[in-house]
Amino acid sequence: MATSPKKVRAVRLRGRLWVQIGPGSALNESGADLLEQIAASGSLSEAARRLRYSYRRAWLLLDSMNRAWPEPLVDTQTGGKHGGGARLTESGQAVLRAYRDLQVQLEHLLDQATSEFLRTTLPSRAPADYKPTEQA
Repeated sequence: MATSPKKVRAVRLRGRLWVQIGPGSALNESGADLLEQIAASGSLSEAARRLRYSYRRAWLLLDSMNRAWPEPLVDTQTGGKHGGGARLTESGQAVLRAYRDLQVQLEHLLDQATSEFLRTTLPSRAPADYKPTEQA
């Protein structure tokens, strides 16, 4: 019985980026997403809702980031009659911007490395003019 050839699938190298200060993670994808939503909404609770995080998860994540960095990334105000609020500090804005820039650079590096990876591991799958696939 002859076997049919396997369906050719696109190969793409992927990576995860996080910033570690001391023994723990100071910023990862979830933290960056939370910072973006705080910047957009001005509220930790609204940011948590948008990301479908529990308020506790968002608060613990924010607290660990603020403690890890030399300066807090977010200033928060306690709620009450006039409401609370949260805003990224200048440090928080710079850290978020640098993190997102690094993510783009990492993606670009991995896209460029894909061709050599395929030539080394799956020579039959790597044409000389191989171009990385677009992100789905």
